[in-house]
Amino acid sequence: MTVLTRAVAPAARERSAGHGPAAARRRRTAVVAYLFSLPFIASFAIFMVFPLISSLGMSFTDFRSTDIPTPFAVAFVGLDQYTALFQNEQFVRSMVNTLYFVGVGIPLTMAVALALAVALNGAITRFRTVFRVGFYAPVVTSIVAVAVVWRFILQPDGLLNTLLAAIGITGPDWLGSTAWSMPSMILMAVWRNMGTLMIIFLAGLQGIPQEVVEAAEVDGAGAWQRFVRVTLPMLRPTLLLGAVLLSVGYLQFFEEPFVMTKGGPLDSTLSISYFTFNQFGFGNYGTASAASYVLFVAIALLSIVQFRAFRTKE
Repeated sequence: MTVLTRAVAPAARERSAGHGPAAARRRRTAVVAYLFSLPFIASFAIFMVFPLISSLGMSFTDFRSTDIPTPFAVAFVGLDQYTALFQNEQFVRSMVNTLYFVGVGIPLTMAVALALAVALNGAITRFRTVFRVGFYAPVVTSIVAVAVVWRFILQPDGLLNTLLAAIGITGPDWLGSTAWSMPSMILMAVWRNMGTLMIIFLAGLQGIPQEVVEAAEVDGAGAWQRFVRVTLPMLRPTLLLGAVLLSVGYLQFFEEPFVMTKGGPLDSTLSISYFTFNQFGFGNYGTASAASYVLFVAIALLSIVQFRAFRTKE
């Protein structure tokens, strides 16, 4: 036993120190894995991490397009860039517009999508697949194509006003009115995005155990009580996913005003993303970078609020 112990002890110490054959194989495997992932790591660092860090540093400078030949000669202004940004009336207007779009669009889209999901899950039994495809079709359609079609629909002599005139109602200039331009954007966004949430909510509804619903029904709970006290609480994780996905998209809404209104009339549909795009076009790279990080913080804060609002109560 003493001889065997002396023979095994060095090998055990070698393995514990990480110098055995198994440790060498693990190191070779790790090296090969890193070599295979090196192209992705390099491209991610060059095209994602470096621009991200550069834009963050740029937001604290007065960098403009004329400074591109001498990028290290720009002046560091610190938080003055952000201070000037919040004193910019056009940027403040874009923030208000974005909050309006998000505050009305997200609850409305989720409500419509949830109603459709509940209907497809129970009430609609015939042609269910046709309805699913029809409601989801706008999602896979190009947003630019959708915006162009809706621009023609919402013109003063477009399809919507023609239908309203047929029943004796004079429709407004939907996209040319400061009062109706943003509601028109929200209406189009709800129509286009309800399909994605409908599929997500439908999957969540089908994942609820029927035994729980049937037990509530046996206890005397009506359809509305079962929906409010059983379905919605068990749907919290799905509702959270839908809210976060919508928030990220709606806070960055850009294509709709870009194609349909160019941010007008009188900046009534100007979003933060559109403001940032304009500032890059004007050559104000420092201002555009600061606006981008304000939008990033807004997305992060709204996501945190949603996680707290929809977290499952133990």
